Amino acid sequence: MKIHEYQGKKLFKKAGVPTPEGYIVFNINEAIDAYDRLNTNKVVLKAQIHAGGRGKGGGVKLANNIQEVKTYANEIIGMNLITHQTSPEGQKVKCMLIEEASDIKQELYAGIVLDRSKEQYVFMVSTEGGMEIEKVADKTPNKIIKEWISPGSDLKAYQARKLAFALGLNGIQIKHAINVFLSLWNVFKQNDCSLIEINPLVITKSDDVIALDSKINFDDNALYRQNNIKEMRDLSEEEPLEVKADSYNLNYIKLDGNVGCMVNGAGLAMGTMDIIKLHGGEPANFLDVGGIANSETVSHGFKIILSDENVKSILINIFGGIVRCDRVAQGVIDALEQIKINIPIVIRLEGTNAKSASELLKKAKFDFIVAESLNDAAKLAVKATKGEK
Repeated sequence: MKIHEYQGKKLFKKAGVPTPEGYIVFNINEAIDAYDRLNTNKVVLKAQIHAGGRGKGGGVKLANNIQEVKTYANEIIGMNLITHQTSPEGQKVKCMLIEEASDIKQELYAGIVLDRSKEQYVFMVSTEGGMEIEKVADKTPNKIIKEWISPGSDLKAYQARKLAFALGLNGIQIKHAINVFLSLWNVFKQNDCSLIEINPLVITKSDDVIALDSKINFDDNALYRQNNIKEMRDLSEEEPLEVKADSYNLNYIKLDGNVGCMVNGAGLAMGTMDIIKLHGGEPANFLDVGGIANSETVSHGFKIILSDENVKSILINIFGGIVRCDRVAQGVIDALEQIKINIPIVIRLEGTNAKSASELLKKAKFDFIVAESLNDAAKLAVKATKGEK
């Protein structure tokens, strides 16, 4: 789960991480009122969407007076902001953060994420603030300094000090940076975050350390114990089909291809997508229906897949372990009694009661394409998108 920058800054401020004073606004009148309350000349207007690269897309503006606030607010609120992290159509901006401009001496980067290769959390800092950190990691990885934190442990003061010294800070800057780093870790740990990024984290001319940005993602599996975080969820920023699938307790991610996938198990779903691409096709989605592939689950899965108009064929790939293949087959048949589908359906069932399942499918009145193997299924599904058999 993601939240907006302004929401992240509220969490930062609560934990003791300094942020600029600012207000969230939804229209020009609120922007004017916010500018008056800030009681300063220079302010920054920042579009609030769940994507990076907002500045390059025209979603971040520096205003020097009330007239510029009006002009930029009119441009930003309601715009379709296109960045490298949005769809080609962009994301509509419904609200904007207006905050006091900072007197910047130096821009830095700070972030925390899970390093799966080491099975530890990693706290990263860099002097290359304001840059795309992915490009820094690719071209100049030596400019990213890391400290690892074991699960169940905490960022230690000596580690925070090492990070501050590695950034070349001095004097009171070091003390401020240490406090910020320790506070950021507390935000990460207490809120079950999966990622925190501040880009840029700035040193001001008065040697304060301030978070000018905030990007926070949360572990969806921990939201049951984070009610205050769940309340921050903005469904309008999420893919509608993914929201709908979530209401059905299905694990779904929309992709750009035309082969709809319905699979049980995340690993099998990933393998299915890979082999579709191997045969020259493109998966339209990741869809894990889990261990209960009954008629209701299958029906919901069909509805989600068919809501994507790009889908030209559907590949159902089920491995029967706990779930029996014949029950899955019957679930598919029952679901199709309720839903009209006009595109080819390729089915591959393997595992417990697979033979019984195959017999059920052959006797059904529906024109399934029954595959003998995963390789065969992927090949047939890709051909079906082209009208071939």
